[in-house]
Amino acid sequence: MAGYGQPGQGGYAGQQGQGQGGNQLVFQWFQAVDVDRSGHINAIELQQALVNGNMSKFSEEACRMMIDLFDANKSGTIDVNEFVQLFNYINQWKGVFQGFDKDRSGSIDLNEFSQALQQMQYRFSQTFVQNILTKYDPKTCRLTLDNFIVVCFSLKRLTDSFKRRDREMRGQAMMGYEDFVGLALGAHQ
Repeated sequence: MAGYGQPGQGGYAGQQGQGQGGNQLVFQWFQAVDVDRSGHINAIELQQALVNGNMSKFSEEACRMMIDLFDANKSGTIDVNEFVQLFNYINQWKGVFQGFDKDRSGSIDLNEFSQALQQMQYRFSQTFVQNILTKYDPKTCRLTLDNFIVVCFSLKRLTDSFKRRDREMRGQAMMGYEDFVGLALGAHQ
């Protein structure tokens, strides 16, 4: 795996979007999702196209995060080229996710998520890991693919921001309230 919080090479044969045939398939999928034929898709259109292993739609939060990640001109939408990048990104995370979904349930439980975090070199208490699972699914305490992507992306972003403030690498940083809130909201690095 390439650094913590980043997907390794994963995905599935025939779904990578690589090569001419794969890109054509992704282009056709983009056209099907682009219901208003604008040449761009927004988070709501993206949400209609993405499903988790349990056939639930990706959350709006996950779709907005991914649009923001690949929206080069910050228009709130992505074009077909950005969609190809997003498609590959999702497939990479899907490969990582399925690597940890040992029981093939389509969701990750406490033990599977703890192993994933450890492999990504995060060291959190079981209570903290349980709290994350409870936040995203209070009923079953499991993560679906979309929430797994959101959590991993958020952990990476927050960890990178924290490390910039923890100059002595002691696991502690001094920061003001506004800086903390800005980090939490993703308003600044």
